[in-house]
Amino acid sequence: MPLKKLSVTAVRNLHPVTISPSPRINLIYGDNGSGKTSLLEAIHILGLARSFRSTRLQPVIQHEHQACTVFAEVALASGLTTSMGITRSKQADYQIRIDGQTIRSTAQLADTLPLQLINPDSFRLLEGAPKQRRQYLDWGVFHVEHQFLITWQRVQKSLKQRNSLLRRGRIERSLLTPWELEFCEASERMDAFRQAYLLKLKPAFESVLGQLIELDDLTLSYFRGWDKDRSLQQVLDSQFERDCQLGHTQAGPQRADLRLRIKGMNAAEVLSRGQQKLVVCALKIAQGHLLKERGRQQDCIFLVDDLPSELDEQHRNALCRLLEALNCQVFITGVEAEQLANSWQTDTSLSMFHVEHGHIVQTDRRLE
Repeated sequence: MPLKKLSVTAVRNLHPVTISPSPRINLIYGDNGSGKTSLLEAIHILGLARSFRSTRLQPVIQHEHQACTVFAEVALASGLTTSMGITRSKQADYQIRIDGQTIRSTAQLADTLPLQLINPDSFRLLEGAPKQRRQYLDWGVFHVEHQFLITWQRVQKSLKQRNSLLRRGRIERSLLTPWELEFCEASERMDAFRQAYLLKLKPAFESVLGQLIELDDLTLSYFRGWDKDRSLQQVLDSQFERDCQLGHTQAGPQRADLRLRIKGMNAAEVLSRGQQKLVVCALKIAQGHLLKERGRQQDCIFLVDDLPSELDEQHRNALCRLLEALNCQVFITGVEAEQLANSWQTDTSLSMFHVEHGHIVQTDRRLE
């Protein structure tokens, strides 16, 4: 489901631009600060309604504008074209339209345009908080299990209500019962979705990782957020007094984590920064394979910011072979055009775009 046309207005230093990307590989090159990453950021906003560089909108929107807009025409597997666009204002409001219809849910954006981001901060997936790994895992489950979003919403609502009651201090346990029942039922269902997905993810990850780097001792495991030998209700019962003291629920899927270890040690503490980046690349490309195997109309679009960063030529080329094999649309940034272009097979369809002071110009186009 590649982008056929992309229009960007008022995103950071980018001048208003409309480009027609290649359905496969798109190389964006230019000096640091020229606006390369801003183009990837615009696509990220289109697919997820938020930036990957800032939690605030103020720095994303050009100071003389009150809002930024990203619009795209998207090619469907059927041969038809759909349109989608988003406008975000400095007041944090947004307007989303798909095929002329106003959409209120950002989840529908994510479902329509699945995105995977690989950038110099990707190593944080390993060394960062469990929340980042839960988000990674749930991205995959969301795109392959249509009931996941409803279940996730049930968990969030019941957890919020239980925590609100816990913060009141000493309360009758019976007041928690309805919300605990809902929380436990939805949590067990969410856990089942996550575990089923992980069974497919692990072999895909191991296969991709083996093509990037040899790390035979690396293991990927899943902690569901509570004792694996007890039901969630049993755990909540045993921790009730402590939950009351803390004012929040200690156990549940909101505590889940993916654990990557080497000989029992946290992989982030053992691997070099470059090795961490390769592991994260393998994790994300594995999700791209699972999405394709699902047979959905939407293939994953990969946004790769600063490809040469911390990767030598050998590993850079190996990563490009994997992206080629996915046969999906890829946007990659780098400083040097030749360094980017030389990493691909000669028969790979690609387009090249030069960015200078916020201006984007297509400079070369290889096989279509």
